[in-house]
Amino acid sequence: MNRPLVAILSGAGISTDSGIPDYRGPNGLWRRDPEAEKLVTYEYYMGDPEIRCQAWQMRRRNRTLKAEPNAAHRAVAELERAGVPVRVITQNVDGLHQLAGLPTRKVLELHGTARKFVCTKCQARGPMEDAIARVEAGEDDPPCLECGGILKSATVMFGERLDPVVLGEALAITKACTVFIAVGTSLQVQPAAGLAGVAADNGARLVIVNAEPTPYDERADEVIRQPIGTSLPELLQQLSAESAY
Repeated sequence: MNRPLVAILSGAGISTDSGIPDYRGPNGLWRRDPEAEKLVTYEYYMGDPEIRCQAWQMRRRNRTLKAEPNAAHRAVAELERAGVPVRVITQNVDGLHQLAGLPTRKVLELHGTARKFVCTKCQARGPMEDAIARVEAGEDDPPCLECGGILKSATVMFGERLDPVVLGEALAITKACTVFIAVGTSLQVQPAAGLAGVAADNGARLVIVNAEPTPYDERADEVIRQPIGTSLPELLQQLSAESAY
């Protein structure tokens, strides 16, 4: 039996056990504080210095940089170490798949990373910790040290386009995979959500692991509503065992 090519589309729900809140769940950030969305919307961010100051304070308080991988992240890395071909397409910006031990080259970050900053003018990049240190030292809106431009996190804000190269790679992986697992994602944000349909159209076994219903549940071969921290490791262990024969 040929080993399956497993593609995993991960959303915010896979990281909630690491202390990072999701966005659109029942207790999600956007439901609790709709105004917070402005802090990660490109037009507001670039046009309003006060929004930028608030955004830097949000980053300073953000638990993402202090978060540790949980059982679900580790299970994905263990599947890869077991020899099963795995590719992760993540909507998350927390870098926890890589911290769990999954090789960076096997992770596609559709929405960028919160672990780096980028200059909107000259594209200079660096560790987010360095920019946060400047904020904690008293700079409310730290400018780029190279050109004086506006800095932002190296994430795709609302109003920005996804990197077409990264998206193209995600599409190619989705078309080639034999198993596609959508985990912890509402499958409501396009174009990432559409990958589930692409996988099904190309004959992949589609498994959805999410607490809430998604628009693609009816197309799935299996829908799992159990907690991700236990259900995903069980599912991946089963896949690993199946691929051994």
